[in-house]
Amino acid sequence: MNKLMGSKDLKVASFWSREGSLVHCHLCARHCRIPEGQIGFCGVRKVVNGTLYSLNYGRLIAMAMDPIEKKPLNHYKPGSDVLSIATVGCNFACQYCQNWDISQRKKVTGSYVPPEEVVEAALSYGALGLSYTYNEPTIFAEYAIDVMRLAHEKGLFNTWVTNGYMTVEAMDEIGKYLDAATVDFKGHGNRDFYRKYIYVPDPSPIFDALLAMKEKGVFIEITDLVVPVDEGSSTEDLRRLVKWIIEHLGPETPLHFLRFHPHYRLLDVPPTPVELLEKAAKIAMEEGMEYVYIGNVWGHELEDTYCPKCKYRVLDREGFYIRKMDITDDGRCPKCGYKLNFIL
Repeated sequence: MNKLMGSKDLKVASFWSREGSLVHCHLCARHCRIPEGQIGFCGVRKVVNGTLYSLNYGRLIAMAMDPIEKKPLNHYKPGSDVLSIATVGCNFACQYCQNWDISQRKKVTGSYVPPEEVVEAALSYGALGLSYTYNEPTIFAEYAIDVMRLAHEKGLFNTWVTNGYMTVEAMDEIGKYLDAATVDFKGHGNRDFYRKYIYVPDPSPIFDALLAMKEKGVFIEITDLVVPVDEGSSTEDLRRLVKWIIEHLGPETPLHFLRFHPHYRLLDVPPTPVELLEKAAKIAMEEGMEYVYIGNVWGHELEDTYCPKCKYRVLDREGFYIRKMDITDDGRCPKCGYKLNFIL
């Protein structure tokens, strides 16, 4: 216990309260109620002597430079390089996770890196911003907030790649420093898919978090991992999700349909047929979405950005990289003058 309390990289958590003999964690939408000496679902928040601690504060398991398009963020600062960071742990248990070796690791490992050193590294590498990614950044929110605050002071932007399964209370604090977010849906948001393949009882808190992000002025892009199983590829679910996005976030919200590849514990499901992704994209465009992408299929024409009004290709991509961008300095289509939804 003395060793635990004296560790420089252990931190009293935020977003919790006591409920009798339990500690109620308010950070993510699981609302874990944790007994003394136990750890929450995410594997990185532990109760010690009635206090909740963040075990992974500053314990980075990954740090790398990435193009922002890898997040994917196609409309926020296109062409920027960002410094990406991650810890271990996650509040999801996706059976197909591509980063399962860090997200599903139940032992906290990684070197302690003070927030100041992360920001200094980003500046020294020439990054224009930071991305909190690879695992779910919500579960290292205390550290992320400290880094984000310093990043803003140094003129860097902050982006999250998140499953969106966080509380509005947490977003109230996170949103003070968050500039853009990729919010990842799985299987069109189908509840049975979340229960069977992610061990999440109900995805509805994601929608509440999205509304909170929009209220805070966070630039939002949506991804939807299309998994070729009955629960993950329903046209009805797709239309429901798209209509919600249009009504609450706006038809100008970039929407990415991502190809599934078998991994981790879901090896018996084949990669998503490209035709299924194209069908999803067509439906989204028919419903009125202005910017629809297909991801994880390099060379597809829906990697590119087209003007919603005149269909001129304003941004030509190959995978995560930009080959040509033709947008006016004030963010308009050079052919017809339509105001595009970009933060340049």
